[in-house]
Amino acid sequence: MAIDRAEALRIAALARLHLPAGEEDAVARQLSQVLDFVATLDELDLSSEAATVLTPADAEPRVDAPDGRMLDAERATAQAPESEHGFFLVPPVVESLEP
Repeated sequence: MAIDRAEALRIAALARLHLPAGEEDAVARQLSQVLDFVATLDELDLSSEAATVLTPADAEPRVDAPDGRMLDAERATAQAPESEHGFFLVPPVVESLEP
């Protein structure tokens, strides 16, 4: 499936991504390559394959209980480039909520 420049710009706007000037066509080609790859995966006949699972069917579920280990805010932020009052300081990701 071919993604054109306009569609790449629309996707970037929806994702609130800034595409550097002159990169729009390259991004459109890359997105097209991703979709083409996914389309080839869709062509695989996996009807004779068993579904993949992450754990054996007879495995007991993990107990979801605290193990007692704690990390206080001071230790958690000790190696952070910037922190304040036990919180990480990071640069803003979204400067404006208006697209």
